[in-house]
Amino acid sequence: MSLRDTLLQLSSVALDAVRGDKVVKNTLKRNHYLNKCHLLAIGKAAEAMTLGAIEQLGSLIQTGLIISKHGHFQSSLLSSDFRFQCIESDHPIPAKASLSAGKYLVQYLQQLPIDAHCLILISGGTSSLAEVLHEGWSLNDLQELNQYLLENGYSIEQINAVRCQLSKIKAGGLWHYIGKRHVTCLMISDVEGDNPAVIGSGLLFPSNTTTPTNLPIKWKQRFKPRQAVSTPNFYWEIIATLEHAKKAVKTSATKMSYKVNVDNNFLHGNATDIAKQCAQQLKQSDVDIIIWGGETTVKLPKNAPEGGRNQHFALAAAIELENSNCALISLGTDGSDGTTEAAGGIIDGQTIARGAAQALSAKQCLQQANAYTFLKATNDLVITGATGTNIMDIVIGIKKRD
Repeated sequence: MSLRDTLLQLSSVALDAVRGDKVVKNTLKRNHYLNKCHLLAIGKAAEAMTLGAIEQLGSLIQTGLIISKHGHFQSSLLSSDFRFQCIESDHPIPAKASLSAGKYLVQYLQQLPIDAHCLILISGGTSSLAEVLHEGWSLNDLQELNQYLLENGYSIEQINAVRCQLSKIKAGGLWHYIGKRHVTCLMISDVEGDNPAVIGSGLLFPSNTTTPTNLPIKWKQRFKPRQAVSTPNFYWEIIATLEHAKKAVKTSATKMSYKVNVDNNFLHGNATDIAKQCAQQLKQSDVDIIIWGGETTVKLPKNAPEGGRNQHFALAAAIELENSNCALISLGTDGSDGTTEAAGGIIDGQTIARGAAQALSAKQCLQQANAYTFLKATNDLVITGATGTNIMDIVIGIKKRD
C-alpha cells in the first residue's frame, strides 16, 4: 500500500470513529434512554446525529426540527418522515436563512408541551446556522462582523465570544424559550478543550469567555453587558471529540505495525508556520506516523480566491517536504474546507514538482491563499462530501519505512 493510500485509509478510520449516527446511537443505547421526546438537532452533523437517534429510539421520537448546512441533507428518510422539519441554512457566514432558522427554532420550542422532553443534538456549525439577534443588530451587521473575524484570523473561541454579544439564543439564551422542559443534550465537540459553553456558542451554557480586546472600537462600543442566564440542571454529554478520532487512528496504524506518535499539542495559529513545524517534526522523527489535530488560521488577502485552511496547511507542508520520502494529509473532518468542495489536501514529496509541471509556483499560490488551484492541478485535493461529523481538523503524517 502506498503512503497516500495508507493516509486515506487512516483518515477514514478517524471519521468513522466520530460519525454522528454511530456515536448518538451508541450513547443512547448505553444510557438506556427510553423517553418519548421531541428532537432538536443543529449543526453540520445534524442529519447524521438524527439518524442515529431514529435508529435507536424509533417511534419514541414524536417530532423533530433539524437545522444543517446547505447540501448536508442527503437522506430520503428525513424528507419523507412527517415528524421532522428539515431546514437548510448558511455557513460559515450567517445569512438570511440563519435568521429564518432561528425563528423556526424559537417557534418550535415554544409550541412544545410544557412537560415535553427535549433531546437536543449539537455539532459544529451551529453558531452560524441559527441566530436570533438582539434588538439594534441587523443581518448586515452580523455578516460584516463575522467576515471581519474570519478574515483576520480570530480563534473560534474569540469568534463565539463576539457572537454571544449579538445573540438572544447563544450563551445559554436558548433557555428563555425552552423554559422548564426537560432536556437531554448530546454534543460533538469542534473546539479546543471540549468546552460545552463554546460548542455552538453554548446554546445551553452561559459563556465563560471574554470578548477579544483587539476588536475594533466600532464594534465593541455597541456591546452591552450580558444578563445572567439561569440554567436548570439537565443531562448533557460530549460524545465525540478530536481525541477520539486521534486514538482510533493510532489503534489502526499500530495494528498495521507502524510506529505511531500522537502529538497532544493542539494545532493553532498561522497555518503556514504550523505546517512547516509539523513537516520538520515528521522528517526528524524516528516514528513512521505522527497524528496531530486542531484548527489553524489563515489571514486572507482582499478578494481571496477559493481555498481553505487545510489546503493551505497541506501546500505549506508540501514545500517543506519537497523531494522527501514523506506524505501528509490535512483534513477538515466535516468534509468542507473554506469555500471549496474539498475537505483538505494530501501531499507527498513530489507535489511541488507536479505543480511546477503545470507552471504553478507553490510559494506564490501560498502567498495568495490560492492553495486550491495548486492542489487541484496536482490532483492532491481530498473530497469526502458531508461526513456526518465535525471535530475540527486532523493531520496525519507518514514517512516511508526503511
